[in-house]
Amino acid sequence: MITVLVADDDSAVRNGLRAIIDSAPDLRVIAEAWDGHSAVDQARRLLPDIVAMDVRMPGMDGITATRRLRELPSPPAVLILTTFGSDEYVGQALAAGAVGFLVKDTPPADLLGALRSVGAGHAAFGSTVTGRVIDLTTRDGRTPAAPEGDPRVDALTGRQLDVLRLLGRGLSNAGIGAELGMTEGTVKAHVTQLLARLGVSNRVEAARIAFRAGLSTDDA
Repeated sequence: MITVLVADDDSAVRNGLRAIIDSAPDLRVIAEAWDGHSAVDQARRLLPDIVAMDVRMPGMDGITATRRLRELPSPPAVLILTTFGSDEYVGQALAAGAVGFLVKDTPPADLLGALRSVGAGHAAFGSTVTGRVIDLTTRDGRTPAAPEGDPRVDALTGRQLDVLRLLGRGLSNAGIGAELGMTEGTVKAHVTQLLARLGVSNRVEAARIAFRAGLSTDDA
């Protein structure tokens, strides 16, 4: 069972997130917090696996709370949930120690998948911010002047290259399936195999490889 603390100053949002999370048999909300201070206090007492954290809250905001949470003796993983997908918030969240960043209109199934990924020790970034994450974590956020050779990429099949190219553009499994005429389940299997072939643990790391190889540009 993956335990979650939901932190948001809007009670309606907290109730909605609780309903979605508690609908999954392997996830459970163990507490709710209305600001950063209460999130840190409850995390210290209850030791949740994950804190689903809003960015803008009164008192202590979500970014500051994330830093405080990461300083705890048994720090939870922090998944940022926000209506703001700006570069500023993504960069600040990464610097504070968050391991995931989703906008609040993420479909419930994708939210649950992200929580499971974070609970397993991986990163989780929604398709709307993956490109920003790549820009913020790869060099100076600029496309390389020339693609970098990578033997891992050279060893991929044509179909795996297609999946990697679209993953590098931040597409979800459903989006990749729509582009390539595959079911979402088939795409998921391809992504799992692709991560193993590349020797990485999550989609963001794979997307960074695609970025460096020049596969995620529009004319790739």
